[in-house]
Amino acid sequence: MENLSQEEWVEELQNDSNAVILDVRTDAEVADGKIPNSIHIDIYRGADFVSEIEKLDKSKSYYVYCRSGNRSGQACKIMEQIGFENTYNLIGGMLQWEGEIE
Repeated sequence: MENLSQEEWVEELQNDSNAVILDVRTDAEVADGKIPNSIHIDIYRGADFVSEIEKLDKSKSYYVYCRSGNRSGQACKIMEQIGFENTYNLIGGMLQWEGEIE
């Protein structure tokens, strides 16, 4: 897992042809907007979260975010424990996000 500032996260993401954006916020938070092209799996779903994560392609690079960077950091750690090698946490999450939202 690597913790990245918004600038680093966006730059890495743009230069990574193997990238997947993962939003681990709640449904209510996602309703307020999300980073374009992100997939949503709520970390608060517990075992269901792990089950959904395990279905993902471990060979991809995952750029993970939440509201503040805490839950996405936890998600990256969980992902590492089950075999994901390339996870990138957005420090500050959506609270610091200055990019486009959908």
